[in-house]
Amino acid sequence: SQFGRGGMITKTHMAQKVAQLGIAVHIANGTKNNILTDILDGNAPHTRFIPHKTASGKKKWIAHSETSATGIVEVNEGAKAALNSNKATSLLPVGITHIKTDFKKGDIIKVVDNADHLIGLGIAEYGSEKAREKLGQKNQKPLVHYDYLYLQ
Repeated sequence: SQFGRGGMITKTHMAQKVAQLGIAVHIANGTKNNILTDILDGNAPHTRFIPHKTASGKKKWIAHSETSATGIVEVNEGAKAALNSNKATSLLPVGITHIKTDFKKGDIIKVVDNADHLIGLGIAEYGSEKAREKLGQKNQKPLVHYDYLYLQ
């Protein structure tokens, strides 16, 4: 309809996700002639999403791989807090409470909290069988290294 949202919620959600990866995003009326040059000249109304720090190409790829994820791991509140902090943190077995689905080394896995809310996506350093053996243990190799972990 003339007064509909036009999918703005979806657009802003995706724009925020892309900006987190270090890419500037502009949302404007694409039906207007010369809209791109008008935006660049500052002569067109638009919404700009300022990019955060630049993410690696690998993290950008991981960020858009949710539909390719084969595994799901659940983490405790301590791991969730550590992952969501401003420090570079890998996903360690000590913070994992449950391996929900099987996966192999190199697979994309979802990291969820105990309410199944997505925390992030990452590339598994080893398979689910080995992960189950290390579940909850300290001083173990990360299941997902920080360099291969995208957090929501």
